[in-house]
This record gives sequence, C-alpha cells and structure tokens, in this order.
Amino acid sequence: MSPSVLLWAHPVVTPHSLAGRQATLHMESGGEFIPPTAGPADIRAATIRSNLSAMPSLDPTDWRDLRSLGHRMLDDMFDHLAGLAEGPVWQPMPTDLRQELRAPLPRAPSDPAAAYEQFRRLVFPYATGNLHPAFMGWVHGGGTAIGMLAELLSGGLNANLGGRDHAPIEVERQVIAWAAEMLGLPATAAGVLVTGTSMANLIGVLTARIHLLGAGGRRTGMGDVRLTAYASAAAHGCIPRAMEIAGIGRDSLRMVPCDAGGRMRLDALAGAVRQDQRAGMTPFLVVGTAGTVDIGAVDDLAGLAGFCAEEALWFHVDAAFGAIAMLAPKLRPLLRGIERADSVGFDFHKWAQVPYDAGCFVTRTAEPLLATFAGDAAYLRRESRGLAGGGIWPCDLGPDLSRGFRALKVWLTLMVYGADAIGAAVQQSCDLAQRLAARVDDTPELERLAPVALNIVCFRYRAGAAALDALNAAIVADLQEEGVAAPSTTVLDGRLAIRAAIVNHRTRPEDIDALIQGVLTRGRARSMRAA
Repeated sequence: MSPSVLLWAHPVVTPHSLAGRQATLHMESGGEFIPPTAGPADIRAATIRSNLSAMPSLDPTDWRDLRSLGHRMLDDMFDHLAGLAEGPVWQPMPTDLRQELRAPLPRAPSDPAAAYEQFRRLVFPYATGNLHPAFMGWVHGGGTAIGMLAELLSGGLNANLGGRDHAPIEVERQVIAWAAEMLGLPATAAGVLVTGTSMANLIGVLTARIHLLGAGGRRTGMGDVRLTAYASAAAHGCIPRAMEIAGIGRDSLRMVPCDAGGRMRLDALAGAVRQDQRAGMTPFLVVGTAGTVDIGAVDDLAGLAGFCAEEALWFHVDAAFGAIAMLAPKLRPLLRGIERADSVGFDFHKWAQVPYDAGCFVTRTAEPLLATFAGDAAYLRRESRGLAGGGIWPCDLGPDLSRGFRALKVWLTLMVYGADAIGAAVQQSCDLAQRLAARVDDTPELERLAPVALNIVCFRYRAGAAALDALNAAIVADLQEEGVAAPSTTVLDGRLAIRAAIVNHRTRPEDIDALIQGVLTRGRARSMRAA
C-alpha cells in the first residue's frame, strides 16, 4: 500500500482500560497523561478526546502520489478520446472477468493505483461504446472532452443542488433559462435538471395532474375523478410507465393512432377525447412527441397546441432528443408549436453531447411546479440571509432533494462549443441519415422500412431466406460482436428492422458506408450458409 494513502490512526482508549490499569497512561494521540487518581469524569473526558483524535480522514496524508495518479487517469482518458475510431465499437465482457467483479465488500484499504488498474482491466475495455463514431444504436450521445472535464470539476465541488444559496444553483438556473430560450418559451419559464426524459415525462404527468385537481390532489389523491391522457401510438414506453407511477394507471392512457409518417392523428385524438368525455372521464393531458423512439417522427405540435388550448388540456412535449433540433435552423420548422407547450422534457445527453446523465424539464412558469412539489418541512426552512436563503430552491420544483451538479457539464458544454456548433452537429447527423437512406434505397438487397424525418433510418437486408427477422437480428449481433458497428433493432409493422440512430458528433460518411458494407457482407455470408 502506498504510504501516502494510509489513514492516520490512534489507539482507542476506553474508561474500562484506564480504570483497570490504575496507572499513568501516556496517550500517543496527544501526549496526555492521566494520573492514577483521575476520577471517572476525567477518564471519560480523556476517552472522548482520544477517540475524537483517532477519527480518520479519507484524505491522503501526502497528496503527491494521488495527484500523480490523477494526472495519469486524465491522460489515459484523453488518449482514449483521441483514438476512439481505432478500436472496436463494443466488445462483450468475458465471463471470467464479469465474475471477478462479483467480489465481497472490501473491508480494508487498498492502493488507489491498484484499484485503477482493476478499472482499466475489468471496466474500461467493455463500456457501451457510444463514444465511437460507428455507434448508431438506440439514441446515445457521444460526449465530449469538455464534458468529461466538467464531471471532474463537479465531483471536486460535490455540491448538493437540492437547495440553499450557492453558485452551482445559479448555474442550473442559467441552464434552465438557456433551455427556455432555445425552445421559445417565455422568460418566466422554470424547471429542473433530472436524470433523463423518463423522469422529466413523469414530472410532466404529475404536474398536469395537480394542475387539474388543485392543491387538494396532493392531500387526498384523485378521489372519484377518472383522469385520461393521450399520446401517440409511437410514444416512448416511459409515458405509460409514468401513468402507472402517478397512480393513474396505464389503462387511462389512450394511445392515439399515427398517420403514414408516424405522427399522431389529430382527428383520432379529438375522437378519443370526445368518447372519454361522453363516458364521464376527465381528460387532462396530451403528450406530443418530438422525435419518436422508433423512426424519429415529430408530431404536429402546432396542431396539438391549438387543440389543447381549445380543450383546456395540459400540453406536454416529450422531446427527448428532438428538442436540440431547435438549434439547427433548417430543422427548427419541424418543431413549430413546441414554444406553445405547457411543459417540455428533453435530454442534453443526447444531441447536445453532454455526458450522462443530463435530462431537463421546463414549464412556462414556476407556479405549476411549486403547486406540485413545494413543501414546508422545518428542516428546509428558508431564511432571508445566510446559506438557507436563495429564494425558490430546486427541491421546490421537482421530486429530488439530493441533487448533483449536473448543470456544470451542460453550462460548460454550451459555453465552450456554443449553441450554433451543437446545432451544426445535429444537422450533420440528419444529413448523414439522408445519406444512409439514399444508400439503402439504391441497394437492391436492402429495404427501407420507414420515412426519415430526422436522424433515424430503419431498414433491413431482404435478399436472404424467408426468415428475414432472424437473419437481420443475427446481422446486427454480428456487427456488434465483431466491433464493426453498433446499430440496434426495432419492430415496425410486425417486421424486425435494423435501426441506425445517428447521434454522435464524431460520425462521418465513411462510418455510414462501413455500416452498409457490413450489413451486406454479413447478410450475404449468412444467406449462403443457409442455402
């Protein structure tokens, strides 16, 4: 063990040991002498002083070794980011190494350098792979070096952003203001950073519920009111889950049919609302989607906003990745109407390239959030001065009291790169998606299965045997396990599709071409073996 990380320790003194020895004790912790004539109170006081001085700090006694290790860690991560394209996208973790991680709780200290070597051997080579330019599975952001450094700074401050009066909360308030500006929401907008859009959408459901029920809903629940909500049939699975968690139930969520472009049909929405009203239900929420999970479709947000205004329904937009398209001038018109939403949930950790996790929830004003979440616990009493000041605290605007400094990595990302550069990266992703769609359309062995609205292309290899679903699933697994590319799969109209979601700012045309070639090569090989 490195001597620089040993904890300073002292012998623990107890009243029993002092009294039993009936001798002068020299306590190494402070050089204190206790005469044989000392009474119980003196012994007890000496015991407390000794045990307090024996309490360890987790800081090193000498910072030099740890500083040197920290520099090495940072250099290793910079080398990793600089050479991403040279390695595999992903590789499976061997069973023996996976088992090695399942160790008993460590009881004794260990050398930080040795622990770091364990990380390098057991963890580092087997990450998700979403930093790699050929990662096109799901909708994962690629992160940046600035975001990585921001995480280091955030960890060094270890600020709790649940409340109180300190600069990190001001950073989050500024990030929320920037988010509102990006979305076209008014200057009165308020919100919080959360883990991701799943949590943001849950907050949207909870806020809409209390907006309808009033303050009494927090005390007595829904009572006899039968609430109903509405979302696209292509909405993310976190929407029905939010209805479950909120106690409303997924059966109260109407999944409205989509048109050929994957957008919620306004006529079907109106029909569903009317039917529920006639049945004695109380419609309270419509969830629009800006970038559906399967194909990236954007609902008619302006049409939905108008309908919700007419019907006095809360209009929430799940813009998990689509919101950041507001920074790309050519794409912004696709999201027309988002500025009229009552609330929006989205992720900075997708198209904005901020490291995980960094979700965001924004409303037009703070009042609906305060009505839903603010409390009056004595231990959270606000003062007009001191650390307990600061006005509205983030814990008044969301469910979390313990909150990390997520805002710093968002703030630094926007400060360093600027909104225009992030918008350009978004546009680049969509341009690459169009390139991929054109390659698919021009290749007889491939078939595109959905329109391309933003950055997601769904297609399949169709030149093989009849069992095309199994063939395409195998092609995707081959590509992933060989480290060539990492698309994912989905099911559209009962057919399994290869789904390429282009989100990473590092992805280039050659990565698109390599994906096409990889699918063709493995599709042909598997078809020949099956013949």
